[in-house]
Amino acid sequence: MFPLHVHSNYSILRSSLTIDEIVRFAKKHGSGYAALTDTNGMHGLIQFAKLAEEENIKPILGAVIDDPHNPELHAVFFAKNNEGYSQLCKIITSRKLDDEFSLSKILKMDMHNFFVITSSLELLIDIKNNERLKKNLYVELIVTKKQKKITRTLYEFAKQHNLNIVASHPAFFNKPEDFSIHKVLRAIDLNTTLSGLEESETVDEEFYLHTPGELKQTWKALPEAVWNAEFIAQNCNVDLKIGKYKFPVFPLPEGETPFSYLWEISFEGLAKKYQPITDKAVKRLQYELEVIDELGFCDYFLIVWDIIREAHSRRMMTIGRGSAANSLVAYCLNLTQIDPIKHNLYFERFLNRGRTSPPDVDLDFSWKERDEIVKYVYERYGYDHVAMISTTVTFRARSAFRETAKVFGIADSEISKFSKFIPWTSAKNLPHLAEKFPEAKSLKFDSDPWKTVIDIASKLGGYPRHLSIHPGGIVITEKPITNYVALEYAKNKGVGLIITQPDMYPIEDLGLIKIDLLSQRSLGVLRDTMSRLEEEKFEEIVPQIFPIK
Repeated sequence: MFPLHVHSNYSILRSSLTIDEIVRFAKKHGSGYAALTDTNGMHGLIQFAKLAEEENIKPILGAVIDDPHNPELHAVFFAKNNEGYSQLCKIITSRKLDDEFSLSKILKMDMHNFFVITSSLELLIDIKNNERLKKNLYVELIVTKKQKKITRTLYEFAKQHNLNIVASHPAFFNKPEDFSIHKVLRAIDLNTTLSGLEESETVDEEFYLHTPGELKQTWKALPEAVWNAEFIAQNCNVDLKIGKYKFPVFPLPEGETPFSYLWEISFEGLAKKYQPITDKAVKRLQYELEVIDELGFCDYFLIVWDIIREAHSRRMMTIGRGSAANSLVAYCLNLTQIDPIKHNLYFERFLNRGRTSPPDVDLDFSWKERDEIVKYVYERYGYDHVAMISTTVTFRARSAFRETAKVFGIADSEISKFSKFIPWTSAKNLPHLAEKFPEAKSLKFDSDPWKTVIDIASKLGGYPRHLSIHPGGIVITEKPITNYVALEYAKNKGVGLIITQPDMYPIEDLGLIKIDLLSQRSLGVLRDTMSRLEEEKFEEIVPQIFPIK
């Protein structure tokens, strides 16, 4: 038996367990599976599934969902299958975006794609008579010193109402001594000090990773609960198809295929770019189109072309950069402005038959116009099929030091005396600043409270702090995006921007297609220059600044 109810540090500012630690622990102790159940989120599920599969460990994918109006109401949802995973994405999205979200109402819906476990007595009282849920509902029993009384009550309730029981041991940190890091994370999250942190605001100090042997010993008097835990693990079978691409579909004219339409518009572009058309250009274009088709990337090129076409129709300035400039197809579709034949650029540097990753065309827009084209993408492909990609903001040396010092009650003025000399580096370097960085030679952290602050802050390196918005990444999906990932508001909910919970790397691992629509101030300057020239009746100069054939 391996703990079913495990939180990674993607339960932001709650857990200090990394995904690597969870998988390594399961492998070390011979468990055939490992579970992840972050709170109201799936931020780490894709990385977790990928790493577990690489280590030949079965990933059990789930999440703890609580009620925003009463956090005492909470349940763990384990996806039985891919349909359950997609439903979980939708439930988490609703929990994050819907002010009227009700956990009780969710549990009264069709739950046949889930196992649901809960130790919330109030919630159990509300849903105990739900016959559709009863088969997959388990009363969560936890054995720790603090949990004994409620566990006895829950056990008696389960027997009285003929409900399943399951052995559980939530894990938020690796070892008992890591409880101190958990308290620091909770204090940071709640913007309070360690001395002001209420016991109810932290988890049980026994919620560290226990070995399967330790858990079986704990539960030897109640084998039924252990069998049910194993049953849940054996019957959760989600395959995210990591690495298999899930391309969005371009809306084609009637009678066209993605390849035929891409061929048509590419040769139309060729006729405009080259007068006369040479055999070399034709053969090069045919070759590139064949490679693009073989790799299954036709829809991608059509979507990027559609974005550029719309931008040019609105007289927006665009530049495609990166290795896409090596492609004649990209040049003929106006994705790039560099003639690859004239400059002897090799297409294989951009795409080749041995490449497994999708193309990556970075498109620059004026900072004044970029939001307008993003809005077009949403409207063109559907608000339920498009989302901005998140970026995970993690603790580095300066932020880890400052936040940790604050929870120890140290005044900002004192913190600033030191933090301004801390270089932009990994938090793991904090104990060695004076040795590694000349600008930090004057920093002395050999006495408390600074010694303790540095010790704890250095352990926060790389931990998620919050989510922000990727500077240009946008994802478009064939099916509604919540079939694949959960969504939430960016850090400032008032702005109203909705982002994916996973950031760009798991998005790519899942096989979803990211398109970069970037802002560039220099294009804004050129745009303003062109407008001024037109106002001053110098229109003939404008095409020379930004020619588009």
